[in-house]
Amino acid sequence: MSEVIKIFDTTLRDGEQTPGVCLNVKEKLEIAQSLARLKVDCIEAGFPVASPGDFAAVSQIAAEVKGPVIAALARAERKDIETAAQALRAAERPRIHTFIATSDIHLQYKLKMSRDQVLAAAREAVACARRFVPDVEFSAEDATRSDWEYLCQVYGAAIAAGATVINVPDTVGFIAPDEFGALIRFIRERVPGIEDVTVSVHCHDDLGMAVANSLAAAQNGAAQIECTINGLGERAGNASLEELALALYTRRDYYRLHTGLDLSRIYRASRLVSSLSGVVIQPNKAVVGDNAFAHESGIHQHGVLNNALTYEIIAPEIIGLAANQIVLGKHSGRHAFEERLKHLGYQLESHTVDDLFRQFKQLADRKKVVYDRDIEALALQQDSFRESEHYRLVEHHVVSGSQGSAIASVKLESKAGLTEQASCGDGPVDAVFRAIEQAVGFPVELKDYQLKAVTAGQDALGEATVHLEQDGRVFAGRGISTDVIEASAKAYLNAINKMPPVCLQPSAAITKIAAGGI
Repeated sequence: MSEVIKIFDTTLRDGEQTPGVCLNVKEKLEIAQSLARLKVDCIEAGFPVASPGDFAAVSQIAAEVKGPVIAALARAERKDIETAAQALRAAERPRIHTFIATSDIHLQYKLKMSRDQVLAAAREAVACARRFVPDVEFSAEDATRSDWEYLCQVYGAAIAAGATVINVPDTVGFIAPDEFGALIRFIRERVPGIEDVTVSVHCHDDLGMAVANSLAAAQNGAAQIECTINGLGERAGNASLEELALALYTRRDYYRLHTGLDLSRIYRASRLVSSLSGVVIQPNKAVVGDNAFAHESGIHQHGVLNNALTYEIIAPEIIGLAANQIVLGKHSGRHAFEERLKHLGYQLESHTVDDLFRQFKQLADRKKVVYDRDIEALALQQDSFRESEHYRLVEHHVVSGSQGSAIASVKLESKAGLTEQASCGDGPVDAVFRAIEQAVGFPVELKDYQLKAVTAGQDALGEATVHLEQDGRVFAGRGISTDVIEASAKAYLNAINKMPPVCLQPSAAITKIAAGGI
């Protein structure tokens, strides 16, 4: 009989701390709804005291997302806890997640507190949180570099104060799997009342062992694993939800553990998070990467054609990825298109399907075949542009060659009317970006630009991703088109449209963007 492992998803809190990721309230809500459909047990919606935007996102998710526990992070401080409680007021199943560091290096250099002071702070924080909600999680930050005996003392105090979940974070990805398993056993054997609470783990991937450490902890009595979609998170990221889920499913004979996840929702959630965060999934990423089910070696291809199990231990259908990628063409009707969207996991309003169908027909006229990935790209672009567009690309023209600068002109539409500007650049994309900057009338800095093909072939859709910085904040944008220049321009404008209204103010000073020769 296998035991259940709870999945605590922190994509919207720790995942958003990925450098360059900045999600708005509507994007966070959309991801939270996707996580609810995936049937995660708990969604950590954010850190309410961090900013008004975080508070608004947690409040809206708490009010609108039903099913999972909705958690909010708070330092072991009264203001943090009260703010988290206020943000969670409308939650069906609220949880306050409070934390304080326990390693000597953090006590000495960050907190400048004694062990006794941290012990008291942990006890007081949990007791304070319990006055607002019945479900309180306590984390000992940098637990894996803490003195084990002292760690048990802190956890014991937290449980006595009313904690219902005890979290053991490997905050800097320091520990090894066997060592982590031993730590979980040590805690379970020595902490009074541990049998009455849920033991959770939160592992970072600095040494590439976050998933292995999480699984080792689960084998030694941890009942909850904290993770993120695509492994997003600070530095090298967190334990990857999809890798953990498929490891437990595929090797259920070994682990004898299972989750309550709807695995068929994994691929859709992964693509959604990648699109909205602007973080491209590496091709060789386990489970959800483009190459996860691709075979180039002749020996591998021969084996898979005879029996997929020779080289595929995961059937693509399990994660919601259709095995047959060529599905529709320019003669396909709306009904077939809508059914394909549903098969791919999209439940959309009728008017949204109408818009997508028109885009699909336009794409089908430009491509010989339309793949599932093309349809997903259209749907994800709809997600990206769901915010009201302050600026819309009407048309663009580019002249470039091997000698001299590229010249580009763009025509943008906004509430103020049409604006047309031209500029030179080191390459066609650079020239278009410069022209857009002139047209919107305020400076931005290009931090990152990526371009890839959505599917194979010379008529493939190009998918562009940009990260722009404005007033110290980074905004991600995404655009698709069979014309890579157009895709790049759309991505640039998509990032600009995500900026708050105060940023969208024309400036007399237009500065040079750091685009390089792209």
